[in-house]
Amino acid sequence: MILDVEKPVYEILDRMNIPYMRVEHEATASCEEADEVMGDMTGTPSKSLFLTNKKKTEFWLVLMNGNKPLNIKEFSPLVGEKHLSFAPEEKMVEKLGLTPGHVSVFGLLNNTEHDVHVIADTELRERNKITFHPNINTRTIEIPTNDMYRFIQEMGNPFEEITLP
Repeated sequence: MILDVEKPVYEILDRMNIPYMRVEHEATASCEEADEVMGDMTGTPSKSLFLTNKKKTEFWLVLMNGNKPLNIKEFSPLVGEKHLSFAPEEKMVEKLGLTPGHVSVFGLLNNTEHDVHVIADTELRERNKITFHPNINTRTIEIPTNDMYRFIQEMGNPFEEITLP
């Protein structure tokens, strides 16, 4: 059954002719848990981190391999900030319309101001397919990585590729 929260994801994927594979599963709260429910999916599991500056005036959605840690202290200067941290839940809801555990690139559908900066690890270009939650952590979808970049471009948010530390 397709839930209301995920319908906009499939609608835009269909409109953009982006093929996807979808799996329903128990809720997952970590990349490790998600790995266990992937089924026939072979795509790189993703990690989507929602970060903010100290004043909570700028926001970044960082997309990376789910098996790779992010050193936020080393990452912060790469985007011109001294100190970044995880954004509070209320800002996540305000900017992406999502709560912790559900965040993915598809939260950009809810960022109508297009003010969330999107950062993708350059390593992702080496991957054929990538997996994300379609705005709910009881589903996972796999899409071609090149189509992820097309989706980001379609959303109109500031975008940059960075080799993450």
